[in-house]
Amino acid sequence: MVGIIMGSLSDRKVMQLAADALTELGVSYEMEIVSAHRTPERMLEYGASARSRGLKVIIAGAGGAAHLPGMVASLTSLPVIGVPVLSSNSIDGWDSVLSILQMPAGVPVATVALDGARNAGILAAQIIGASDPELAKRLDAFKESLKEKVAVMNEELKNQLGN
Repeated sequence: MVGIIMGSLSDRKVMQLAADALTELGVSYEMEIVSAHRTPERMLEYGASARSRGLKVIIAGAGGAAHLPGMVASLTSLPVIGVPVLSSNSIDGWDSVLSILQMPAGVPVATVALDGARNAGILAAQIIGASDPELAKRLDAFKESLKEKVAVMNEELKNQLGN
């Protein structure tokens, strides 16, 4: 099971992409709003109880100062994947990217691209799939489907160019 958390409801559109990827790969998840700045006690409880509640990976999305992924990572030994979210108060997203990317030694947060929640969902599945053979098979099939999509696009390009 994967925990998907975000700082506010405005992050939902981006973070839904992680949920969609997990659904496609048959991985269960929970999704909640946990604000590092507005509900710090809730964030502390969420991070501290994550493993005992059965979570295997946490995906944390945040915009602006983007403290949620790092703070949650400081509370658990579970892998945390940070999703920098381009928010209305953001500095072109760089504040979020750097806030998540530049973690101190000992508190790693895997970081995906700005608004890259789909990749966060896939990465979470891959982390779990490292020890789950059935999920690994689904991931292998997913990767194979990417090759097929490129082959179809290549044929479409050739048709457009008249080759």
